[in-house]
Amino acid sequence: MNRRKLLQASALAGLGFSVPNVRAAESKPGQPGPMSPEMEILSRYMSEAAARSLPPEIAEQAKFHILDTLAAIISGSPLLPGQAAFKYIEQHAGKGDRTVAASRLTAGAIDAALANGVMGHADETDDSHGRSRSHPGCAVIPAALASGEEFGIDGKRFLHAVTLGYDIGTRVLMAMGGPSFSYESHKSSHSIAGVFGAAAAAASTAGLNAQQMRWVLDYTAQQSSGIAAWGRDVDHIEKAFVFGGMPARSGVTSALLVQSGWTGINDIFSGADNFFMAYAPNAKQSELIDKLGERYEIALTDIKKWTVGSPIQGPLDAVELIRKRHPFEADQVKHVAARLGAAAAKVVNNRDIPDICLQHMMAIMLIDKTVSFNAAHDLPRMQDPEVLKQRAKVDLVNDDELSKLLPVRVAIVDVTLNDGTVLSERVTAVRGTPRNPMTKAEVVDKCRDLIAPILGTEKSAKLIDTVFNIEAVKNIRDIKGLIQTA
Repeated sequence: MNRRKLLQASALAGLGFSVPNVRAAESKPGQPGPMSPEMEILSRYMSEAAARSLPPEIAEQAKFHILDTLAAIISGSPLLPGQAAFKYIEQHAGKGDRTVAASRLTAGAIDAALANGVMGHADETDDSHGRSRSHPGCAVIPAALASGEEFGIDGKRFLHAVTLGYDIGTRVLMAMGGPSFSYESHKSSHSIAGVFGAAAAAASTAGLNAQQMRWVLDYTAQQSSGIAAWGRDVDHIEKAFVFGGMPARSGVTSALLVQSGWTGINDIFSGADNFFMAYAPNAKQSELIDKLGERYEIALTDIKKWTVGSPIQGPLDAVELIRKRHPFEADQVKHVAARLGAAAAKVVNNRDIPDICLQHMMAIMLIDKTVSFNAAHDLPRMQDPEVLKQRAKVDLVNDDELSKLLPVRVAIVDVTLNDGTVLSERVTAVRGTPRNPMTKAEVVDKCRDLIAPILGTEKSAKLIDTVFNIEAVKNIRDIKGLIQTA
């Protein structure tokens, strides 16, 4: 056994697995084909996730992300992508009893996952994972909900399925190269991570065994798609489909196909014409199982404080911190320079959508001294004379030194006042990131503000309480009344 195989065997043993006999796994008549040690570890881990205990602190983080994503879905329902999702369900969706949030609509599991996924990224309030450059929640949680309802699972199993989805989807992208793959390939890391995460979560709710998990990964790879052209979308509808709706839909499809008896090849990540060969020839397959069961990616996923695009989070934090030390009014400001790494700056530079336009959001921050959900989605306000006056003061600067730090998004903001005073702040850990996490109270406050205008104060409070006691939910179908409108 060479060093690589010895390390793989040690990893299996560490997870409580027997060492796979690679030679015995070679293709035989009637068998689905060879399998790598990495796939052995991955598929067994996926099949056993539903029954595996979660550390208490990881379970708590998972609840934060479930609540945060439900808030994103519900608050996204009145926006253009949300309305587009409703229209699709009304006109074309198949029949079924699965929940379409923030409405009285129902659909089959696949269509419900699509609609809820689109709403989950209808705005920029959903979570994000830096090392994979993805937004896991808007795909994983709609898939787990739709499939969980399909199979009538309890709340504890739902919690475990969601956590698994974050672990698998992000690891696939990290194996492919993470942000560098995204920036260099023109493919959408967000949709690829999303579809593998959604499939893993849905397959876990279906109770699939290790062999079936391998087939789920196979069908998911065949459905993996998405290109970075979403950056040109001005209505956020296509972006919401690419990030949330499409991967949630496809992930549920993979799980239901295999659950109904479909078979496939044994290992889509190795062998002839494998997934990595097609998408990322320099992929590191070992990343698929790196610290699996030890490092939970859901605890390394950001929860946004501000309901705006990720690159804008740091600059808004910086202005807030500057103002706490040295209060000022908008009319006292002569110039604002916001420095970001070039790749991050490109995403938010003078965009036509308010919540992903850095210059506009900084102008709102100068005037309002905060950025509310409503302000971040007020399109007419982009033409308000006072906002335009403040926006003209804001420059977005590409900083090569900050580019070297990506995917960690460091921001530097310099505010120059009319009297010549320069106020500066460097944000190295954005609020809501694992290095500067939001408290439970902050997460609850954010979600209450997003949910209550749609569902009402009483129902919002009950939903929040239910999520934090999700293990007591006997059937995930029982939360339908808490996330739908009256």
